[in-house]
Amino acid sequence: MNKSPAAWFERATIVPGAPGVRRLETTPASWLEAALELAANDARLIALWAEQHALDSAVFAAVAAAPGVVVLALPLPAAQRTYPSLESVFPAAARMQRAVRDLVGLDSGDTDARPWLRHAAWPAGFPLAAATDSVAEILAAPASERAALDDYPFIRVEGDGVHEIAVGPVHAGIIEPGHFRFSVVGEKILRLEERLGYTHKGIEKRFQELPLLQGHRLAARISGDSAVAFSWAYCQALEGMAGVTIPPRGAALRGIALELERIANHLGDLGALGNDAGFAFGLAQFSRLKESVLRASEVALGQRYLLDLIAPGGTSVDITEPGRAALTACLQDIVPQAALVRRIYEDHAGVRDRFKGAGTVAPELAARLGLTGFAGRASYQRFDWRVDLPCEPYAGLSVALAQHTDGDVAARVSIRFDELFESCRLVHILLEQLPPGSHRGEVPEPALGSFGVGLIEGWRGPVWIGLTAADSGAIQRCHAHDPSWQNWPILEHAVIGNIVPDFPLINKSFNLSYSGHDL
Repeated sequence: MNKSPAAWFERATIVPGAPGVRRLETTPASWLEAALELAANDARLIALWAEQHALDSAVFAAVAAAPGVVVLALPLPAAQRTYPSLESVFPAAARMQRAVRDLVGLDSGDTDARPWLRHAAWPAGFPLAAATDSVAEILAAPASERAALDDYPFIRVEGDGVHEIAVGPVHAGIIEPGHFRFSVVGEKILRLEERLGYTHKGIEKRFQELPLLQGHRLAARISGDSAVAFSWAYCQALEGMAGVTIPPRGAALRGIALELERIANHLGDLGALGNDAGFAFGLAQFSRLKESVLRASEVALGQRYLLDLIAPGGTSVDITEPGRAALTACLQDIVPQAALVRRIYEDHAGVRDRFKGAGTVAPELAARLGLTGFAGRASYQRFDWRVDLPCEPYAGLSVALAQHTDGDVAARVSIRFDELFESCRLVHILLEQLPPGSHRGEVPEPALGSFGVGLIEGWRGPVWIGLTAADSGAIQRCHAHDPSWQNWPILEHAVIGNIVPDFPLINKSFNLSYSGHDL
């Protein structure tokens, strides 16, 4: 019998942490049934991960639907190493399931059996299996215990005049490794296949060696451009498990920090996009504006990049009056200058020609593949957790949802400008209405086995944390999910039919995270 999303939510239990999240225990049959019926009602996959214990294991899928988010939990006995695949329901699940196979050893039975994160980077076995060694012991294993380097079988495109261009994994400049294999005719791209995961850092294993009340510092370092989003999501899960509500001033300061992170990233990328279009003037202007935001952030909150601001119970520091004044003056200066350069971008024939029509992702394709974040909104995917399920301080801010229908580089640039100006408006309101009182409260240790989630709309898209408490105040499992997991595969589609020289421009218009994708 078919069920609406609301019917599945009614059977689920409330999960502490992010608002509007419920958990539903499933069987292999109902796991797939729930996914199919939720997807039929325009649900979207947020994250998929697994955990293994001494006597059993479990697979989880966080799915966003009309009432909120439901976490489908599929318990498995220790002897069972397979589970039903969700790739045919949610295409974004494919690489997540390959990662589960590499890290935990649970197999969804998909036809693509190639390793995704493995890269012969650790001794034989599964790093997140219950009995594996610590991160230090894994890294110290002698080379003789590691697997031989793998010969990854890229998919070949056959035909007259087709040849391959291999880019990476080592790139010029300061950038993390990623391999891009282009199949082209002349300069026209027929196919792009990515391979990521070259710098697997063991973050998920390292979480298990940390106390619950210290995990936020590691979360902030998952992807440096999203430090606030990840550390806030971690603390949101932790605080929900502990049953505490942070002070209003702490929530407001978190909102200010998140929007400053959004502003800085959009400013940096808007400059880089101008440069990739051969318009160095844009890079110079937006680099200058980004630097002014970073300096004001340091004056107001103690750091240029806010790696250590978000802490359990609120924030690690309060804002001073001089800091408030510095931020206000900075943003008042940025808005008219950014608006002027936006008009220059729109009026410049060369820039307009490079942006318009490049890297298009049609709304229908975006919906089917799960394009998310600002890139999704540029392809008319009207989702933003600050609007849909707002946590404090966003509930009272009436965040304006940026949206576009064209889905090309020009649309993603337009969305960035809209979100830049909206974030400046939000920070101004939060600074003007900053509540009095303490910026941080006490957070006790959560109960053994408790489970909580964090969900924050970072600048790139929704950041997810699934957190389970172990005994003695330790972390049993922390799964951190960056929206780049959804969007990297869609970049492969966005470049088809474009010319190779436009790839850096298209790639930068998404600006996906290598680090957040490879924990």
